[in-house]
Amino acid sequence: MSEVRAIAVLLDASTITAPNGATFIAKIFPARISSMIAQAPARLDPLLKFVRLPLVRVLLLAAIVFYLYISGHLFRGSFAKGALQDLAVVLWMILLTMAVYVGFVMVVERRRATEFALPGMDRELGAGLLLGAGLYTACTLVLMALGVYRIEGFNSWYVLPAMLWFGLSSGFFEELLFRGVLFRITDDSFGSWVAIAVSSLAFGLIHLNNPGATLRGVLFIAIGAGVLLAAAYMLTGRLWMSMGFHTGWNYTQGAIFPIHVSGSGQSQGLFNARVSGPDYLTGGVYGMEFSFVGLFGMAATALVLLVMAIRAGKVVPPSWHRTTPGAATRP
Repeated sequence: MSEVRAIAVLLDASTITAPNGATFIAKIFPARISSMIAQAPARLDPLLKFVRLPLVRVLLLAAIVFYLYISGHLFRGSFAKGALQDLAVVLWMILLTMAVYVGFVMVVERRRATEFALPGMDRELGAGLLLGAGLYTACTLVLMALGVYRIEGFNSWYVLPAMLWFGLSSGFFEELLFRGVLFRITDDSFGSWVAIAVSSLAFGLIHLNNPGATLRGVLFIAIGAGVLLAAAYMLTGRLWMSMGFHTGWNYTQGAIFPIHVSGSGQSQGLFNARVSGPDYLTGGVYGMEFSFVGLFGMAATALVLLVMAIRAGKVVPPSWHRTTPGAATRP
């Protein structure tokens, strides 16, 4: 535990910038190295000013997150054998990416990564998981009532742990990229409404690359899932709820009620189901997000979360309309 505490102290921005920071550095490094470290902030100041530009931060952080995601995906595909190894690789990549992201925020943005604050994590993550899984289940029950989704049997329970890595991976990395990076930085400069529009549209467009995707599907994802997930982040100021919702939705879609997952193909879920009916109800080869049932469910949930955020005073105005300068903050 002493090693962990030492690492935590070294990563604590307040230790580096505190008046006695040079004294602390001198104690753990030789004189020459400690002198170089003490002078580093002044030497790097022009570079940090450039990196702190909103567009540069978005591009740089997005590139880092995307690189770590692809690296983990390739490593898992090449070396992981079985559900437990898949899950272990994904969990390791999530922890590594969180550490890199938090380090970037501390060094470049000179603040603590409150979007990953631990107080309230269990409540918000749990609420997101229940909301995502519950909403998808409700949409499936609607399709069953309409006669377009029929359960014809059961598959092995093994599919439940086998799909955990998929739900966690998509829920964490996509939310960190689109809400933790794109929405947050846009929100800091241009306010919440512009941030919702930009992050939701980008979230929809990224799915255009999936098999079977159309412009209508992109629009459905942007209006439904994009706005819902942005509203969850607005309401809490943290990523746990949006990550929980995204994970719960994708996991239920892939592991329990088998249907096409955002155009990535139909998985073998716990229930052996047959889907037949018009695309505007079933979503066709793209999945629930492409159906009017999914759109209505997510849009209605997004509206509720948005109203809650507005009533709680969580809508941030553009930077030029704020009474105090600086990054956006929420009560």
